[in-house]
Amino acid sequence: MPAGRACSALRNEDAGLSEIAIRPAGPDDFAAIWPIFRAVVAAGDTYAYDPATTPDEARRIWMESPARPFVAELDGRVAGTYVLKSNQPGLGSHVANAGYMVGPSFRGRGVANAMCLHSLEVARALGFRAMQFNFVVSTNASAVALWERCGFTTVGRIPKAFRHATLGEVDALIMHRFL
Repeated sequence: MPAGRACSALRNEDAGLSEIAIRPAGPDDFAAIWPIFRAVVAAGDTYAYDPATTPDEARRIWMESPARPFVAELDGRVAGTYVLKSNQPGLGSHVANAGYMVGPSFRGRGVANAMCLHSLEVARALGFRAMQFNFVVSTNASAVALWERCGFTTVGRIPKAFRHATLGEVDALIMHRFL
């Protein structure tokens, strides 16, 4: 994806997004989601979930309400997944939250960008007024750059909140954008 271009201004053909199909995930999709979840979490560099998370725990986290799971397909295979939900219940329920995972062999092909664009559209359609990411690992430079291109700004920094598998304690960012 060309650096410096706004996520929302990116045309599908610019990043090969026309090949990416995103749809709600059903119970049968977990078999394809689990290897992605396991690989991303086991790396210990982007998600705070325990690297020893079991398939049953992952299914509950990713597939059960209040999470709304989606899958991104590329070349007929599940390339990535995201979940969308309210960031908070009750009086905070107008702000969405999302988490995204891309399979290691599909990285760099526009899947995260496509999922972010899709999640922003779905969040708007569901009546959310903003989206907030509560825990973006500061050393995840590609994600931070993508979220910034998609209109998110860092509104907070939590010092040494994440125990990175190789870097030790690093900061986590809170990122936000209005829809």
